[in-house]
Amino acid sequence: MHVIEIIEKKRDRNQLSKQEINFIVNGVVDGSMPDYQTAAFLMATCINGMNSEEISWLTDAMLYSGEVIVHQGASTPFIDKHSTGGVGDKISIPLAPAMAACGLKVPMIAGRGLGHTGGTLDKLEAIPGFRCGLSIREYQEQVERIGCVIMGQTKDIAPADKKLYALRDVTGTVPSIPLVSSSIMSKKLAEGINGLVLDVKFGQGAFMKELCDARALATTMVAIGSHLNKQVTAKLTNMDQPLGRMVGNGLEIIESIDILCGQGPQDSKELTIDLGAEMLLLAKKAKNFDDARRLVIDALSSGQAFSKFLEMVETQGGDVRVVHEPKLLLSASQKLVVPSPATGFISGFDCHAIGFVAGILGGGRSKLSDKIDHGVGIEMHVKIGDGIECGQPLCTIFANRQGVDEAKQRLQQAITISNEPCNRPQLIADRITNNN
Repeated sequence: MHVIEIIEKKRDRNQLSKQEINFIVNGVVDGSMPDYQTAAFLMATCINGMNSEEISWLTDAMLYSGEVIVHQGASTPFIDKHSTGGVGDKISIPLAPAMAACGLKVPMIAGRGLGHTGGTLDKLEAIPGFRCGLSIREYQEQVERIGCVIMGQTKDIAPADKKLYALRDVTGTVPSIPLVSSSIMSKKLAEGINGLVLDVKFGQGAFMKELCDARALATTMVAIGSHLNKQVTAKLTNMDQPLGRMVGNGLEIIESIDILCGQGPQDSKELTIDLGAEMLLLAKKAKNFDDARRLVIDALSSGQAFSKFLEMVETQGGDVRVVHEPKLLLSASQKLVVPSPATGFISGFDCHAIGFVAGILGGGRSKLSDKIDHGVGIEMHVKIGDGIECGQPLCTIFANRQGVDEAKQRLQQAITISNEPCNRPQLIADRITNNN
């Protein structure tokens, strides 16, 4: 087999065989395939796509390019959740311990933020001492003992994906459904899970802007689950405005703790309950969706989810004082209210700009080597459909040394105020599942 022939075959819109895809993935992992040929293969795939068989074979090859974790002697289902990401999306943090409180095992491997969306690991590291770099043995022991763990990807899990993603990021080949879906599913299925709930976002602040594109991505990932005999449910959720109130690492931990105590903003709380209910249905821990929702609500309101979060933080080396006193995370030296420049109704958000503001304050990164200031961020005071008077607060900036003036100007421009009332967007638009 020759790499050039395989690249030409995909360039000419022909289907690759399972053996050809395995050959490509093996060449990426062992280094025998140079980056320029890998980049050419990625571009040909991005432009011409793959059919369902090719996508399944690619996922399979990437999944087994490294270690696939096996949880020994476990009778409880292992169920995880993955989000395609959005501004203010902190749902994994309260969801994992809530599900552990409901009797599930949640072995969650999460990522870091890059660009305008934050990463779960960066948020957790706002808790002093919290360790995201666990060994696979530590990971297995913790999820067995506590019921949940959130850690970073190791070099042994889906190594092909790590190499391919790094090249996709610098070659303009990120927005490709075959490449996105195989990347997500290979990493998640390597966790040794029985089922997966996907939060596939669409809208102005999402990777997929249009609902139809998000539906296509979700459908593809659910089909991959069927191919690999895994139960998968996808929810399509709206990302036309920031999720919850808080945007920024430490601030989002504060909001997560609110949710774990049965409080928090309605949309963040509702999505936690909804996704948790889907996880319980996959695990057959509830007869129907309403019963599953009640179980999640009980775990949050009773304090059991909060207790599991405390256990997880303590086990992973975090300072539990900030869990009991979240205000200790408010370390920003400046607090600036951004007033509304007009009277009217909130009709839209530039979520990309809001995420960018968190970055210029020091709360994000433009490259993986950038240091993060966990204390900075934005608290949003309005949602689409709200009425607003001139001079009323739109949001509050939490800052230290950089970016305050630019942040204030960009935030005012990022929030659209109209003269006419407008409808609030529906948070959850659709559900796709192979759990029949």
